[in-house]
Amino acid sequence: MNERREMEERMAIEGRKQKQDSDYVFHELTRSICPECKRVIDAQVLLRANRVYMRKRCPEHGWFEGLISSDAQWYVESARFNKPGTIPLEFSTEVHDGCPLDCGLCPEHKQHTCLALIEVNTACNLDCPVCFANAGAGYNLTLADVERMLDRFVELEGNPEVVQFSGGEPTIHPQILDFVRAAIDRKIPYVMINTNGLRIAEDDEFLEALAELRPAIYFQFDGFEPRTYAMIRGQDLLQTKLKALDRLAEIDLDVALVAAIERGVNEHEIGAIVRFGLQHPAVRGVVFQPVTHVGRHIPFDPMQRMTIPDVLGAIVHQGEGVFVKEDFVPVPCCFPTCQVNTYLYVDGEQVIPLPRVLDVEEYLDYITNRTFPDIPSFSEIRTALEGMWSSSAVAGSDGLASRFQCACGPGIDLPEDLSHLRKHVFQISIKDFLDAYTFNVKQVMKCCVGVLVPDGRMIPFCAYNSVGYREQVRAELAMRHRKAHDAV
Repeated sequence: MNERREMEERMAIEGRKQKQDSDYVFHELTRSICPECKRVIDAQVLLRANRVYMRKRCPEHGWFEGLISSDAQWYVESARFNKPGTIPLEFSTEVHDGCPLDCGLCPEHKQHTCLALIEVNTACNLDCPVCFANAGAGYNLTLADVERMLDRFVELEGNPEVVQFSGGEPTIHPQILDFVRAAIDRKIPYVMINTNGLRIAEDDEFLEALAELRPAIYFQFDGFEPRTYAMIRGQDLLQTKLKALDRLAEIDLDVALVAAIERGVNEHEIGAIVRFGLQHPAVRGVVFQPVTHVGRHIPFDPMQRMTIPDVLGAIVHQGEGVFVKEDFVPVPCCFPTCQVNTYLYVDGEQVIPLPRVLDVEEYLDYITNRTFPDIPSFSEIRTALEGMWSSSAVAGSDGLASRFQCACGPGIDLPEDLSHLRKHVFQISIKDFLDAYTFNVKQVMKCCVGVLVPDGRMIPFCAYNSVGYREQVRAELAMRHRKAHDAV
């Protein structure tokens, strides 16, 4: 050390330049897009001060940098949860320009689709300041469209797991119930409606139909404060949403609360949302989604955006001692930095996270555990956990309860009746979608959430929202809608 110091002092006296270390670790090179023109460009992933950033340069628009994760250690260690992909039965496009310009899926995609979305309309009964779909005038799909898309989903997957009807606001589509029936008729096990809940709060006939068809409800719920709803939804909707949830409880439908979390708006309400979900009789889970800055969104700083570790930290710190960071495990079916899950056994005031009674990480570590140990129970438990730590896991379903029962073994004294057990199993997920500042081809190539479009393509969700596919599909369908309207 003394010799080095003496050398540095001598060099300084002599006026010679000294080499300096950079303030970051170069983690990897990937491909991304320019936030301005959407051109595909190289991108560097950098680790700096225990945070992860993406830095990239567009030849026309210059340099861009955005925060990927507020915890570099978590980001790097998540790699061991990267499960081998399952190849879909068919592809819809060929490799021509490379990812993400050949989406459909193309043969270079590394994972099948766990959950398919069908956006049945662009219209909405709200005008939210935050809306990744940029809802507004455009198009309505027909029943023939949706039936063709569902048939294509079956062709691609053989035994598809989950379809979610979205929009716009899907409940205002005049044929939404027919769409749900069409999915049920095709034996798709889990059918979901993604909704703001306004129609559910007021329409008795619609509620009665939901009670008969029994879809799962993916329910927009961002917090409790008037400012939260003013900033994210444009008006105070809390009482309407509470009314809708109570009505869903009356017909015993399973609900997952879905909270869009924006920095400086509602991150302080994360713990309260979890507590509310645990106490409400209709709610079987909570999904936190850091706001995706595509479509419509409020002004934001890409260097200060909310990330998965930020939401996870808020759950722990606002959770009144119920949670620790280790309760949450990356989801292996997608790229593991995209989502984390945990499951709780809830019985009155008792809340037991599954990772407290089972070493979930041991079973889902695909780097250390390169092969299945020759123990039947290990294989069975891993299979159960893979079904739970998947985008196809539906809160409140019998399938989820069955997997929970298998994974727990003797660790928790569980009810044997699945219909009773499923009311005690609670899911918490944090899902971080990509925008133009964080878009990473590596993650998109393993995406397992796809958007079905009428021409038969299945486009990865983040590519659909960030690269320009949404605008292309919307323009084509809006033109068709106008032509059909003019013909009448």
